[in-house]
Amino acid sequence: MSTSTREFDLNMEEVLEAWGPADAAREIIANALDEAALTDTDDPDIYSEAGAWHIRDYGRGFRYEHLTQAEDEEKLNNPDKVIGKFGVGIKDAIATCHRHGIDITIHSPHNTFTVKEAPKHGFEEIETLHVEIHPPEKDIEGTEVVLDGITDEDIEAAKQNFIDYTDAELLEQTRFGDVYKVSDTEEASVFVSGLRVASEPNFLFSYNITNTTKKINDALNRERSNVGRTAYSTRVKKILQACESETVASRLVDDLNEFVTGETHDELDWKPVQVHAVKILNAERDVVVATHDEQHRSQNLFDNARSDGYEIVTIPDRIKPDIEDTTDVNGDPIRGAEEYREEFRESFSYEFIDEADLTDEELETWELRHAAFSWVALPGEEWEAKVSESLRATDPSRMVTCEHDDELIIVHRDLLTYDTQSFLRSLVDIVAFAHGGELLHREMLADIAGAVSAELIGAAGQADSDPVFPGKQREPEPDE
Repeated sequence: MSTSTREFDLNMEEVLEAWGPADAAREIIANALDEAALTDTDDPDIYSEAGAWHIRDYGRGFRYEHLTQAEDEEKLNNPDKVIGKFGVGIKDAIATCHRHGIDITIHSPHNTFTVKEAPKHGFEEIETLHVEIHPPEKDIEGTEVVLDGITDEDIEAAKQNFIDYTDAELLEQTRFGDVYKVSDTEEASVFVSGLRVASEPNFLFSYNITNTTKKINDALNRERSNVGRTAYSTRVKKILQACESETVASRLVDDLNEFVTGETHDELDWKPVQVHAVKILNAERDVVVATHDEQHRSQNLFDNARSDGYEIVTIPDRIKPDIEDTTDVNGDPIRGAEEYREEFRESFSYEFIDEADLTDEELETWELRHAAFSWVALPGEEWEAKVSESLRATDPSRMVTCEHDDELIIVHRDLLTYDTQSFLRSLVDIVAFAHGGELLHREMLADIAGAVSAELIGAAGQADSDPVFPGKQREPEPDE
């Protein structure tokens, strides 16, 4: 080991004018993190002592040869483990610190390095930045960079460029990268191997890309504060499509539901992400997925779904073909409007009862159906009404239903024991629905049921020759 002091000309003709102290500290921290990753040693320590900031790793130790490298071959061969391009970044950091009046000292087991201006060899009239190479002053493991004169704020700003030093909450890890929660007071960011490369004000999540591509690596330029979205958007899509957690999926779907208002985040503009979110949510929760138009046209169906405990998820029209006749991430069919409709129909079972088996009180109520049908006619001549001992085992509160294929109005026997008004309202409502109630507004059905059953109750079941059909209200009688 040499005991003399040598000088090394950094040979830098230009200093990055756009860089400040925080940028210099960022480069030093990046190199410390890289060394920890490459050597599988402890995480770096960043601390303040005696008015100076120390950035310490526990790797192999800085050597003067690192200053001669344009790019480190070891780092080039491990793009997913490291952040920096050792040599390029450290020289820029040294020059930036010097320009801003920050004294920088580097300790390692091999040497101690300081910085000064000195005449350029062969051009004595030109002073350039030199690194002085001294015998090691400390018996340490790894590398310790001491920055005297840098502010606490600059160190904190530098640390915020690294995912490890932020407060971001990890939501899910995938083979392509990680997804992080974005707080209400912060903008989303994109990190590559832990280093922030871009801010994304309208992203739903922050991302750390851990499995890079040539396109990303080519775009990473340490002299730029932001990498364009085109460099990493494909990887972000891959990360989201690899997610399997309900946490990420539910946030995506909740955001997707805002597409009607146009207030979705940018990830939800990507069709593959929309489809994948629906597939995860279908696997994790009891949902029925439907377009806004489907929900408007089949309000009663979706009311039934909600009563059955299903969550209704609104999807854009453009992804409906992509989820029809397909399966979720568990291989189960995705439950759309038609799937739930069939599931709902199959949940009914009937035990029909002959009128002769009704009690006198039940029969008296049952006979009122004729009066009801004279006001709101059955959908066709072939239609008839029957009483059943059962309707739907999973919903004992349901008292009436209709079967279009069998042209039947079916009344639960228990309804015959209710008061007359409840019986008539329920009967009129289901007949109106049998005419195509899902295509009518609920207000119209309510008006028909309310008006007609009130008239029937008042008329004590008297027949009328002018039946009222759904959507057609009887004209009020003129005042006498």
